[in-house]
Amino acid sequence: MQITELAPNLKMPPGYWDFGNERELKWHRIHAYPAKFPAFITGKAVEHARSKGVEVNKVADIFCGCGTTAFEARRLNLDFWGCDVNPVATLIASVKGETYQSARLERYFSEIEAEFTNSGKTAAIEFENKRIQYWFSESQSNELSAIKQSVETLLNGKYRDFFLCAFSNILKPASRWLTKSIKPQIDPTKKPQKPWHLFEQQVNLMLTALNEIKVPSRKSEIDIQTTNFFEADLKQGSVDLIVTSPPYVTSYEYADLHQLSTLWLGFADDYRDLRKGTVGSLYKDFDFNADVKTLCSLGSKMVFRLYNIDKRKAAATARYFKDLEATVHRCKSVLRKGGMLFFVIGDTEYKDVRVENSKLLAACLKASGFTEISCTKRKISRKILTPYRDAKGCFSTKSTDRKVYAEEFVISAIK
Repeated sequence: MQITELAPNLKMPPGYWDFGNERELKWHRIHAYPAKFPAFITGKAVEHARSKGVEVNKVADIFCGCGTTAFEARRLNLDFWGCDVNPVATLIASVKGETYQSARLERYFSEIEAEFTNSGKTAAIEFENKRIQYWFSESQSNELSAIKQSVETLLNGKYRDFFLCAFSNILKPASRWLTKSIKPQIDPTKKPQKPWHLFEQQVNLMLTALNEIKVPSRKSEIDIQTTNFFEADLKQGSVDLIVTSPPYVTSYEYADLHQLSTLWLGFADDYRDLRKGTVGSLYKDFDFNADVKTLCSLGSKMVFRLYNIDKRKAAATARYFKDLEATVHRCKSVLRKGGMLFFVIGDTEYKDVRVENSKLLAACLKASGFTEISCTKRKISRKILTPYRDAKGCFSTKSTDRKVYAEEFVISAIK
């Protein structure tokens, strides 16, 4: 079955999913996040679903990441439910989905600054972690600890989260981490920066971003949970529309990329503890013989092509495909009758073996009984995610560097 045969009557203008109709708001950029979901996809998904007769009141993102769909749902005056296993992601998502009073934030920042100054910038490091010592000098660690302690001493609730989100986003710039690298590695030439200066800049950036948002008169209900979608508290038939993008197999290790925030914010004593819960992670528990037997012929064919090259990658891919199938089944359960879903997913490649995640997902949707399945290719805009990596694995705009994911697919279906 060719994926292009799934919905021959679908009528959308060329490039419908390639670009948005408006400038992306700064609020989407309050915290760095790898392979960030394009903001305009949510609005276009709602528009397209409604054109198909779907009444949309509640949107879900089952791999909500840094909360792009959550914020766009709030802008559209829609209720939102989302989850992610990464506590750093759900912190950012919760902040994006909230409303704040700028005047209160400015007053709280002045109080934090006074508390930080009075502490003498020498607050004791809260825990002696060798990983933190690896990335930061002692003076930086002391200053970061003083900032965090000032925030947590003065604030609670969503306003504390706002400033902790700001704190989280300065950790990589303050550290020895190689800028824009998709792998944890030290930059030996990087000049150390003062954490307080970075924190002040970050808060000002977030305040500027907040002031350009037009908040709807009705306050949407936003529910974001730090959990696995399979274990999440979400009632059957409670969602009208799912808009999501699952992690790609053999791509990013999100636990590794967010290790500084994980350790500093106390989400785990060892960031590696969060690896096994991530879909697509090489570190997730798997039983290759058991997993591969449950796959469809398309999935098993791709897995065994990988098996001849790298058995560990093949095992991770088999579990990823199995998780995709389970995800589709759970989606069908939480969607109401006539509800719709949109997956943004890309194919990956490992040592010249193409892993066609898009075809596997479409096959899972068909096997689960979804109807009107369609797949549309979309270009990855350089403004969102550059398709090139340099020799160190950093994002690049040079066409002479290694080209990776230049396109992906928007797959939709109706229950």
